[in-house]
Amino acid sequence: MILIADSGSTKADWCVLSTSDSVLSTFTTQGLNPYHQSSDLISASLGEVRARVEACRPYDSGDLRVFFYGSGVRPEQEVPMATLIRQSLPEAVSVEAHSDMLGAARALCGRKSGIASILGTGANSCLYDGGQIVQNTPALGYIIGDEGSGAVLGKRFIHDLYGGRLSDGLKADFETETGLSLPVIIDRVYRQPLANRFLGSFSEYIHNHVHMPAVHNLVVDNFCAFLTCHIAPYGRRELPVSCVGSIAWYFQDELREAARIEGFKLGTILQSPIQGLVKYHSSK
Repeated sequence: MILIADSGSTKADWCVLSTSDSVLSTFTTQGLNPYHQSSDLISASLGEVRARVEACRPYDSGDLRVFFYGSGVRPEQEVPMATLIRQSLPEAVSVEAHSDMLGAARALCGRKSGIASILGTGANSCLYDGGQIVQNTPALGYIIGDEGSGAVLGKRFIHDLYGGRLSDGLKADFETETGLSLPVIIDRVYRQPLANRFLGSFSEYIHNHVHMPAVHNLVVDNFCAFLTCHIAPYGRRELPVSCVGSIAWYFQDELREAARIEGFKLGTILQSPIQGLVKYHSSK
């Protein structure tokens, strides 16, 4: 059997494949992030995963191989994360733990070269050779960088909304619909934790109003900045740019417009990597 996981900090998507590549089980658990969570907490969460795998045993008793892709799995965390998984699944004959960026690249590009990117609350990208990441432009986070992300989109929206670049009517509508005001927003951004998620949460409102020219232009400009700052430095305009994540998925039209403006061609766009990872690992 093959166990595949794509994990963020909030949730993890899992899929169990049989030796004949049929899907035996798909399920979701709490996200596992070795950068933010203790080993004990991760091990406790893996108990549920073990139970799910054992439930598949009547349908396939073959050797178990595990491929885990997750946020927070930096190079120095790959071995410790794989060790925790092996301790919870001692019957596994092999365990690999890799970054969510490599997972996105394999899901999007398969075994072909390309440029892969994650566009969700945060943003990241890489140059991929069909198996491994060969170059990565650092995203730098939403304060310094993260152009193209939901957090930066929300930041730019609030900046323009209260800076007079968007209409007073839109501002009134926004405050009525969200129940927010500028003092509340300032408090949430500068005095409360997880400001990036708070700013990223405005993407739903922005999506609902993207038909407005000023909002549409703001979204396109955010994607243009992403392509200019993070994709152009690879110097590989002949390669398609493929994207995974909620921002790329829900703003596909604006992303395609930005790609035309900046002279890039888009490849695959996925909302989640798990189906692409299933295809990648079942094709061996």
